[in-house]
Amino acid sequence: MLFMVIERFKDQNPIPVYRRVRDPGIKFPEGLNYVGSWIEPNFDRCFQLMECDDLRLLQEWILLNNRDMGMSFEIVPVVPSKETREVVAPFLDPK
Repeated sequence: MLFMVIERFKDQNPIPVYRRVRDPGIKFPEGLNYVGSWIEPNFDRCFQLMECDDLRLLQEWILLNNRDMGMSFEIVPVVPSKETREVVAPFLDPK
């Protein structure tokens, strides 16, 4: 399953997070895969696309690796638009 993890940087300050990425690196539990990320220009939020089959892996990653950073997290299950088009396609034309 895919999840959009929305991280809110404390005080719009990404420096502590980027230090962690650079120095010891961010560690993900086995089975949690990082797909990609995007940062707002004002450094307010980071949008990370993650993939896993067990939500507990996301909980573990957030709790164990980020609790000291003062960040807040929102986890949103997402479906690729291509797959959504396949679901919607039969309903596009009236019968």
